[in-house]
Amino acid sequence: MAQISLDKLAHSYMPNPQSEADFALKQIDHVWQDGGAYALLGPSGCGKTTLLNIISGLLVPSRGRILFGDQDVTALAPEQRNIAQVFQFPVIYDTMTVAENLAFPLVNRKVPKAEIEKRVQSTIAMLDLGDKANRKAQGLTADEKQKISLGRGLVRYDVNAILFDEPLTVIDPHMKWQLRTQLKELHHEFGHTMIYVTHDQTEALTFADKVVVMYEGEVVQIGTPEELFDEPAHTFVGYFIGSPGMNVLPCEVEGDRLRLGGREIVLQRRYPALSGKIEMGVRPEFVGLKAKGEGLPISISAVEDIGRFKIVRARIEGQSFDAVLPEGTEIPAEASAVIDPRRINIYQDSHIVRGAA
Repeated sequence: MAQISLDKLAHSYMPNPQSEADFALKQIDHVWQDGGAYALLGPSGCGKTTLLNIISGLLVPSRGRILFGDQDVTALAPEQRNIAQVFQFPVIYDTMTVAENLAFPLVNRKVPKAEIEKRVQSTIAMLDLGDKANRKAQGLTADEKQKISLGRGLVRYDVNAILFDEPLTVIDPHMKWQLRTQLKELHHEFGHTMIYVTHDQTEALTFADKVVVMYEGEVVQIGTPEELFDEPAHTFVGYFIGSPGMNVLPCEVEGDRLRLGGREIVLQRRYPALSGKIEMGVRPEFVGLKAKGEGLPISISAVEDIGRFKIVRARIEGQSFDAVLPEGTEIPAEASAVIDPRRINIYQDSHIVRGAA
């Protein structure tokens, strides 16, 4: 296991990058602690697989260094880094049995036969493949093959890190939940450093201790699931985390006063003079509805009743605006929105500004 340090790391697929826009991965400096469970979260094309492949050694970065502990591994090949990597689609040997596939990486490393048998049987039980242990892999379903691929990464106990590149893409939804739970349990049991790439916020938030949110090649926030929900550092994080995502509305801020829709809200913090694009962000969960005239004027366009709560779709000053209300809440025919000022975040040019208490 290893602490992973990213030192001024950046990467471009162009031979001679001239500007920041030429970089698929913009500069990142960060230390991932030994034994941590991390998720790289973001939409397709944001740079998360590029970063994972640099960590694994499949890519050499254009700039900067990567260290495992005190060792500079920037120029080392993947096999020299002692990592396990699980890819998006199954990478297995169809002519081998399930047990032989799982044993293969251990046989290559000349692990004693008794230890191989013990680890393989433990992994087969974890993946619920006991009745297929002696079957050739070629006759298995896509999700069973991916379970084998996962198992080949997990069967090794001595790795610096285990890297997962969207490993549950071909797994059915119910099995995804089970495997995520099992991965979390394994992390607690063995303490491997684990890095998990996904575009699915549920996967990231249920697996990781810390989530690395990426957007357009940049790491915009690293935090716990609670930090990403309560204080998104960038408006993209607010949009991307949560369902529905955070409401983001243009506003004016002066000191501890916010002006929106012809109304004034007293904030819990005072802000310095702000310039550029100023916006407020508030989660739909922290919005209430009252009768017209008691809050911000809104126009309701739809109400989605999904059982445990209702999602109210509305508009304020021509901007879309959502509220999440408990099941059974009465929706006024003509309503206004009431926002908890303690839950309002202020953004300048998409980045959070933390005022003084």
